[in-house]
Amino acid sequence: MCKMEVENKSVVFDIFLHGLTDDTELQPFIFGLFLCMYLITIFGNLLIISAIICDSHLHTPMYFFLCHLAFNDMYLINITVPKMLVNIQTQDQRITFAGCLSQGCFVAVCTIFECFLLGVMAYDRFIAICYPLRYTVLMNPCFCIVLTLISLFFSIVNGLLHSLMVLHLSFCTDLEILHFFCEIAQILKLACSDSLINNILIFVTASIFAGVPLCGIIFSYVHIVSTVLKMPSLEGKYKAFSTCGSHLSVVSLFYGTGFGVYISSNVIDSPKKIAMASVMYSIVPPMMNPFIYSMRNRNMKEALKKVIGRKASLL
Repeated sequence: MCKMEVENKSVVFDIFLHGLTDDTELQPFIFGLFLCMYLITIFGNLLIISAIICDSHLHTPMYFFLCHLAFNDMYLINITVPKMLVNIQTQDQRITFAGCLSQGCFVAVCTIFECFLLGVMAYDRFIAICYPLRYTVLMNPCFCIVLTLISLFFSIVNGLLHSLMVLHLSFCTDLEILHFFCEIAQILKLACSDSLINNILIFVTASIFAGVPLCGIIFSYVHIVSTVLKMPSLEGKYKAFSTCGSHLSVVSLFYGTGFGVYISSNVIDSPKKIAMASVMYSIVPPMMNPFIYSMRNRNMKEALKKVIGRKASLL
C-alpha cells in the first residue's frame, strides 16, 4: 500500500527488491548458483574477447561484432547479478530510487544494443555469403565501427528516454518490486500517477528497436538460405551454413527467451514465476553465448585452444 505520494523528485527513498524467494533456507543455494553463473559468464566472455584480440585470423567484421557482443553480455550481467549477490549476503534488499532507475536504464541500453548487434551480425553474414566478392569493400573497418556506434547511440537514447519519462511520474513511499533487479516496466508499476504514456512509449520503442533488427535478421537469412541452396557444392553449402549456425543459435536463444518472458508476464499471475522467467533472458543468454560460439565455430575453437594453452604454459 502507498503511504505517501512523493511529488518532489529530490526526496530520497528506497525500493525493496524481493528477489527470487523469501525462503531463508534457499538463499545460500541461490547465492551459490548465481555466483557460479556470474563467474562462468565473465570467464567465458573474457575468453572470447581474448581469443579474438590475440588471433590475427579473427580480425574480421564478424568477430569484431562478436567481441562487442561479449562486452555487452558482461556489462549486462554486471548490472544485475552483483547487486543481487550483495543483497543476499547482507540480508538487505533495499535499493535507492536513483539506483533502481539507473539499473533499469542500463538494462534497457544493453538489451537494445544486443538486438542491434545481432541484426548487424546477420547483415555481415548476408554480405559475406550473398556478395562474397564485394565483402571486403562493403564491410570495411570504418563501416563496421560506424554501425557499432550508431547501434550504441540508439540504445543509449532509448534508455535515457525511458528514464527521463519516469522522472515525470509521482511515486509512493514503501515501494516493493517482486524481482531481483529493476526494469523500467517494473518501476512504472510503482507510480501513483498515470503511466499510460510511458507504457505506450515502451511498446513503441521495443517494437522499433527490437523489431527492426529482428526483421533485418529474417530478411538476411531468407536471402542467405536462397543463395546457399543454389550452390552446386555440398562442401560450400556446409561451410556457409556452419558460419551462420552459431549466430542463429544465439538469436534464437535471445529472442526466444525474450518472447517467452513477455508471454509469461501476460499469462502467469505469480510475480515470483515471472521473476524466474526473466532469468532466462537476463542471465542465461550472456552465459550461453560463449559456449555456443566456442562449440559451433571451428575458428573460435582453435583460437581458444591457443589462448588457454598460452595461459597454461605461463602457469
